[in-house]
Amino acid sequence: MKTIQFTVEIKAPKEKVWYSLWDDENYETWTEAFCEGSHAVSGWEEGNKIHFLDPKGSGMASRIVEKKPYDSMVFTHITEIVNHEEQPISEAIQKWSGCKEQYKLTGENGTTTLNVEVESIEEYEDFFNNMFPNALQKIKAIAEDGKTKSIAVRVSLDSPVEKVWDYFTKPEHIVNWNFANDDWHCPKAENNLEVGKQFVSTMASKDGANSFDFSGTYTEIIPHKKIAYTMGDGRKVTVKFDVLDGKTILTEIFEPESTNSLDLQRGGWQCILDNFKKYTD
Repeated sequence: MKTIQFTVEIKAPKEKVWYSLWDDENYETWTEAFCEGSHAVSGWEEGNKIHFLDPKGSGMASRIVEKKPYDSMVFTHITEIVNHEEQPISEAIQKWSGCKEQYKLTGENGTTTLNVEVESIEEYEDFFNNMFPNALQKIKAIAEDGKTKSIAVRVSLDSPVEKVWDYFTKPEHIVNWNFANDDWHCPKAENNLEVGKQFVSTMASKDGANSFDFSGTYTEIIPHKKIAYTMGDGRKVTVKFDVLDGKTILTEIFEPESTNSLDLQRGGWQCILDNFKKYTD
């Protein structure tokens, strides 16, 4: 087993580089260096299993053994995946099963050094040496871009995907979770769950001082898998429903607006999802 190292210096703070690595759209962009259409399915918390997949559902099953936001992410690779199914650990897989892949961020004054360490057997060394430098340049470009294209937030639920889908889409459930904290509520929700049709939810402070409607038009619906819509202001949102390791993973990917900070927007959308998890589970 050999450890291969790759390093790149990025003119962006650690927080920006972190999300450039792991937010869904960003991850799928830089991993194109290895395979077009690469994506990952996970709750993205320490201890979670993660599936690294190509468009045909083949790839690698791994586990997140360390996650320290804005500092480090470490994966341990377990076995091969074929057609979305984890394979038994064969003699060939045994040669690399247990290999680690580590991402470490260090820096100050708005500049970050990303160091990647990959444990590899000899037959994959050339692949990593050829592909990782290009991947790191893609990460650098994403992080140094002044515009954030999208933000991803997610929760892992113990409920089956059918229940998660119903609770996320039916108005009688939406009114019970679609607000960020206990000072607000959702007094009204309407949902026409068809492509080209609209939804609208009223979010209001309980003291009656503030109220607004959140609305959108559906552009894609795949039951129990995916919802895509365009908000009233033209920004796009994708909602994914994945199942892995006995959990339903609900992910929302949204284009940010320009009025509020990215941290405030990420936090607000995450709070609503956390409220959804509390209600659903």
